[in-house]
Amino acid sequence: MFKHLFTSMNEMLDEVAVYYSTAAGVHKRELDEKLHMLKTMSDTFIEEWLLFEEKLACFYRDQQPAAAITDGMKSELGDVRSAGFVRGQGYYKLMMFNEAIREFTSLVREQPDFTLARLYLAMSFLQKGDISDSYGHFIFLSQCTQNHQIKAISCSAMGCIQMQEENVDKASEYFNLAFQSDPSSVEPLLEMGLCSEKKGHLDFYW
Repeated sequence: MFKHLFTSMNEMLDEVAVYYSTAAGVHKRELDEKLHMLKTMSDTFIEEWLLFEEKLACFYRDQQPAAAITDGMKSELGDVRSAGFVRGQGYYKLMMFNEAIREFTSLVREQPDFTLARLYLAMSFLQKGDISDSYGHFIFLSQCTQNHQIKAISCSAMGCIQMQEENVDKASEYFNLAFQSDPSSVEPLLEMGLCSEKKGHLDFYW
């Protein structure tokens, strides 16, 4: 199912690449529309992932120590008010990814269980195009975190990476893992009509 989609997407991108530099007028606008369509899915996912982090950080800051928040969860969320985290988050929002990587790498080295910092580190690598480094951190997060949303985001990210590499079966597996962890994490896929929910799993179709 995914293979047909990626065949069409690659053909469309090849067409844009061939004609874009010499296109003008209506033809140029048509090519721009095709480029916009090809970017929509990944852009939507990244926005959804980052909205989650803001909500989670605000929630954690507002909570008083309580039995419901385990020691493990506290270490995962870490100190979002620390100078290093604030600097790294600021660099990320300014799209200064090298600087963000430096800050979050230092935090993760000092606090390996600080998964929120590791999530930012993985996303910084992804934004830079360092897929291998990004993927390694997402795998670690998906296997070690107790936080359902962080696991869902990590699995969704790996699903997108696998889709880009046309490993469609693996992509489907990761998206379903994300759905099991946090159904809201795959809402962009559902809203775009790329899949549907059936008996607690996602069915993909094009």
